[in-house]
Amino acid sequence: MSFMKEVVVDCRGHLLGRLCSIIAKEILNGQKVVCVRSEDINMSGSLYRAKLKYANFRRKHTNSNPSHGPFHQRAPSKILWRTVRGMVPHKTPRGAAALDRLKCFEGMPHPYDRKKRMVIPQALKVLRLRPERRFCKLGDLSKEFGWKHQDLIK
Repeated sequence: MSFMKEVVVDCRGHLLGRLCSIIAKEILNGQKVVCVRSEDINMSGSLYRAKLKYANFRRKHTNSNPSHGPFHQRAPSKILWRTVRGMVPHKTPRGAAALDRLKCFEGMPHPYDRKKRMVIPQALKVLRLRPERRFCKLGDLSKEFGWKHQDLIK
């Protein structure tokens, strides 16, 4: 991506990990990135497999006091943000500043619905995943684990 004031990425049809790695690189370089329609991000593998992996992640908590974390967000935008955080050195000032340059949304909120949205070809499912391979949507996974706003977004 060439450097712009703010890049709006339409996440629909992108693969989660590939999209996040590109976004992480951009925000570390100083680019402001806004991700819209995060509920339509694709993940390779079946929904059943994704549910097993997320259930395994949800089992991890602090033994003495689970409310101290780690926190398991249900919303697709928060899952996207957390995935990017895993690819950024978020405990350093540089990484924290980079994460401040990232915004994630479900759907398309007001100021971004009129702006030009980008697609990242290196992360598109149709270009990266073979047609017979299984995939699932992040919104469906979130709904299974307690995200209550899928009907509101559709």
